[in-house]
Amino acid sequence: MHHLHNYLSASQRAAIAAGVLMLAACAPAEQTSNTGYVAEQTTFINTFRPYCGQAFAATIVEDNQPSPAWDKPLVVHIRDCEENTIRMPLHVGDDRSRTWVLTQHPGYIDFQHYHLHEDGSADDVSPYGGQTLAAGSATMQAFPVDEASQALFIENGLDVSVTNTWTISFVDDKTMSYKLSRPGRIFEVHVDLSTPVDVPPPAWGYAQ
Repeated sequence: MHHLHNYLSASQRAAIAAGVLMLAACAPAEQTSNTGYVAEQTTFINTFRPYCGQAFAATIVEDNQPSPAWDKPLVVHIRDCEENTIRMPLHVGDDRSRTWVLTQHPGYIDFQHYHLHEDGSADDVSPYGGQTLAAGSATMQAFPVDEASQALFIENGLDVSVTNTWTISFVDDKTMSYKLSRPGRIFEVHVDLSTPVDVPPPAWGYAQ
């Protein structure tokens, strides 16, 4: 593009610049509140609140690299709904090590995976995740891996994960999706919000 620019006349460059400005003007703007929060992201976070305190069965709907470690009952506990934070332990059979944490900040949502051992100590690869780079929608938010997580993955020999993107969406009124994607890797779980199940014991690291 830089080489092409050298051969353009002043009038051609001006026309291109005008076109870029016009496209920018036509692009939908993110709607923010007076606190800087993006409206779509606030609605997304608030969608979890009716389910807070309840647990739901989950099912793997796509996995191109299946592992026996996931061949167990899955339960997502939408445990805590604070003003700007949602905490959701993911129970894989008797493994209670995982918690998904969504935190809304002015302009973006942060999504982290916390992995704790049974004694409550943090795993070497914890936390990891990413932040939204766009407004998203009221029903879907995407979280490309952040730089801190990339460094953590490399440090622990998980270089394959440095291009991860996680997506959380509401497929319909009663289905939440968690999806991990990167070149050559797809893993997606659907959470059935239609029927609560028994609340599991506290995830590791939680007192009660």
